[in-house]
Amino acid sequence: MSFTALLRLTFIFLSIAANIGLSNPRLLLSQTESSRPAEQSDAVNEQQAITEGNDLRKSRQWAKAIELYEKSLKVWPVSEPLTQGLRQSKIQFSIDRRYSDNSFLNRMLPLSRAESMAYLDDLYEKVRRYYVENIGPTILLAHGTESLYFALNNEKYLSRNLPTIDRERVSLIRRKLRDVYWNKQITSQDHARRTVVELCDLLQRELSLPAGPVVMEFVFGACNSLDDYSSYLTPGKLDDLYSNIDGEFVGIGIEMKAESGSGLLLVNVLPESPAEEGGVVAGDLIVEIDGTDARKISTEDAAQLLQGKQGSHLRLTLADGETGKERFANLTRRAVKIKSIPVAKIIDHANGIAYLQMTGFQKNTIEELDTALVRLNREGMRALIWDVRGNPGGLLNAAVEALDRFIDDGVLVSTKGRTSDQNSTYAAQSKGTWKVAIVLLTDGDSASASEIVAGAIHDHRRGTIVGRKTYGKWSVQTILPGHAESGFRLTTAKFYSPHGETYGKIGIKPDIVVAEDTSRLGLRGVRRTDSLEDDRDVEAGLEVLRKQMARR
Repeated sequence: MSFTALLRLTFIFLSIAANIGLSNPRLLLSQTESSRPAEQSDAVNEQQAITEGNDLRKSRQWAKAIELYEKSLKVWPVSEPLTQGLRQSKIQFSIDRRYSDNSFLNRMLPLSRAESMAYLDDLYEKVRRYYVENIGPTILLAHGTESLYFALNNEKYLSRNLPTIDRERVSLIRRKLRDVYWNKQITSQDHARRTVVELCDLLQRELSLPAGPVVMEFVFGACNSLDDYSSYLTPGKLDDLYSNIDGEFVGIGIEMKAESGSGLLLVNVLPESPAEEGGVVAGDLIVEIDGTDARKISTEDAAQLLQGKQGSHLRLTLADGETGKERFANLTRRAVKIKSIPVAKIIDHANGIAYLQMTGFQKNTIEELDTALVRLNREGMRALIWDVRGNPGGLLNAAVEALDRFIDDGVLVSTKGRTSDQNSTYAAQSKGTWKVAIVLLTDGDSASASEIVAGAIHDHRRGTIVGRKTYGKWSVQTILPGHAESGFRLTTAKFYSPHGETYGKIGIKPDIVVAEDTSRLGLRGVRRTDSLEDDRDVEAGLEVLRKQMARR
C-alpha cells in the first residue's frame, strides 16, 4: 500500500492503549448525600483505593492497577495519588507489552544507534506535521525521559537488557534522569535529538546499555504526551490493526483478559471460529496453552503463545467459569472473519420490528449491512432496533455509509484538524435510503464511529436513542507509516455532529435512559449475549416502536 493510501486511511477506534483490552468496569461504590460522616467515609475509601493501588503496583499487576485507578477516579476525579498511580501503571503496562511483543524484540530493539535515531526523527516529524495539537520538543523529550526512568525499574526491561547489572548503579542513573533531564528545557527538535544522543553515551558508559533500548523508550514514551488514542505501533501491532480493519485474521477467534492467578478469562468467542467450533465459550478460563501454565501470565504473553501459522494445532486446557471443572480443547488455527453484524432478525413479526446488532465498523460492514437489510425487508421489516452497544468504533467511512442508508439529506458528520486535508464534511445521498422507524441502542462502550451514528440520529431526529450515555471519544485517528515496518496511530482531527457539536469526554445522552441490567452480567462480569428476551434495552426499544406503529 502506498504512503498516500496509508495516509488517507482514516479510522475512529477506541484505543486499546486507553482501555488495555478490558471491558469498562461498572463502579459499584456510590456517593451518599453530603454530611460529615459521609465525607469521613469517602476519605477512608479513597485512602483504601490508594493503598490497594500501591499494593498492586508493588506486585507489578499493572492491568489490575489500571482497572482499580480508573474505577476510583470516577469517584475521586481530583485525587493526585490516584492520578499519578494510573499514569505510572499505564507506562509500566506499556513497557511490559513491548517486551512481550516479538516484532519489537526481534526487529526494533537490536537496532544500532543510527537506525534507532531514524525512528525517533521520523516520530518527531510526524507529530509536528500531523498531530491535532501543537506539541513542543520539551514535552516530547520529557515524556521519553519519563518512560526511560520507569523502564529502568521494570523487570522485563532489566532482565532483557541489563540482567546482571548492579541495581544501585541503575538507581543512580534514574536519579540523574529525574534531576537533570526530566524537565530540561529543549529549544528545538535538533536540541532534543542531541540530548537523546547524550543520554545514549551516558548509559553506554555507566551501564553498558546499548542505544536501541534507550532510544526506543524515547520513541514510545513521546507518545505518552499525546492523547490516549495515539500510539506508536510495532510491526506486529500494525499488522494486527490492519487485520482488525479488514475483518479477518489467522487465529482461533477469542477475546480475553488476564485474571492473575486464575487464568485468561474469555470475554468473547467469535462466531464460526475454531474456538466456537471447539466448544469454547465466553466465561471460560484458559489455564494452560500447549502445556504452558497460563494462570499467571499476561494477556500479551498469552497472545504470543496463541499465535501461529494457518493450519497449525493448539491444545487448550479450559476451566469452566462457574464450576472450575477442567476440560481440553484441540483447535486448528485458520483465517477467522470478524463479522460486523452477528445478529439480524425479525423479533416482532406482528409489527415488523427487526433487530440488528453491529459490533464494529470495518471494511466489510456496509456489505454485511446491505445484505441484512435486504433480507429483513423481504421478511417484513417495518422498523429497526439498531444495536451499537459495546461497539468501540472503526472506520470513519463505514460509519458515514451506514448512516447514509437511513438519512436522505443533510450533513452526517464533519471533521476538523490542524491541516486542511483533515477538514471534511460528509453529507447524505438520497438514493437508497431506508424509511423504516429506528431505535438506536447505546451504552458506555459505544464509542467513536458508534457516536457518529448516535450524533446524526439525534440531530436529524431520525430515531430514538435508548440505553445509556455513550463513551465520549470524538476524535479521528489516521494510520501513518512509521520508519521501516512500524507505524503510528495518530489523532489528526476531531469530529462534529451535524449541528456542529463535539462530545469528547462527554458522550451523547439517550432519549430514554435504561439502567444497566447487572443480571445480564455473568460470572466475572462477562456479558450474556445469548438471548434478547430478557434484554431491558431491547424491551424499551420494542415499546417505543410499537407505539409508533400503532399511530400509523
